Amino acid sequence: MPGFYQPGEYDVSGTIVGVVEKSRMLDGRTIRPGDAVIGLASSGLHTNGYSLARRIFFDQMALEPKSYVVELGGTIGEALLKVHVSYGPLVQQMLRKFDAGSIRKGKPRSAIGRTVKGLAHITGGGFVDNIPRVLPRNCDVIIRKGSWEMPPIFALIQAKGGVPEHELYQVFNMGVGMTIIIAGDRAEEVLTYVRAQGQKGWLIGEVVKGRGVVRMK
Repeated sequence: MPGFYQPGEYDVSGTIVGVVEKSRMLDGRTIRPGDAVIGLASSGLHTNGYSLARRIFFDQMALEPKSYVVELGGTIGEALLKVHVSYGPLVQQMLRKFDAGSIRKGKPRSAIGRTVKGLAHITGGGFVDNIPRVLPRNCDVIIRKGSWEMPPIFALIQAKGGVPEHELYQVFNMGVGMTIIIAGDRAEEVLTYVRAQGQKGWLIGEVVKGRGVVRMK
C-alpha cells in the first residue's frame, strides 16, 4: 500500500467471520450461459485504487484535499472520502425474496430453480480478477462498458490519469461496487426490485460459454 504507511506507523485490523448452511451457499455451480449480470452502483472508490488516485490527483494534477473540482461538485477530499456502500442488507432481501423456494429440506433444487446464482464484490482486482472467482470453468462473463452511469471521479481519472483503459477496470470499480449473476429469464424482475429498494443498478453483461474469464467490451 504505497504512500499509506508512514515511518513508525502501524494499524490494527478486524475481521468478520460468517457462517452459511452448505445447502444455501452461492458457489457458482449453477451459473450457465444465458444468465445475466446486474451491477450495483458504488459511491466512489470504496476501498481500492487510492495509491493510484493520489498519484493522479495530488502529484500529476497538483491538487490538494481542499481543492474544489468543478466536475465533482465539491472538493477532491470529499470525493475520496465518500462512505463505502453496504450491499449486505439488499443482498439478504434478494435471497429471501427470490431464492427462498429454491431450497427444500436442506437440499438445493436444480440449477433451474435458483435465481441469484453468484455474487462478486468489485474490490482490488476490479472486474477482471473478482468475477472469475464465482464462475464455472466453462463460462465467461462479458461486461459491456458504458452500460452503467460512471461517477464523475472515475471520468476524471480516465481523462487526466493517462492510465490504459484495461488497467482502470482492473484497479477501480468504475462505478459498480457489486455484481450479481442472475438467471437470465428473471433479470428484469430482479433489477426492478433492486431499484425499488432505492439502489441504483443496471444490466451490465451476460454469461457465455468460455473458460472462466471476464471480457470487457
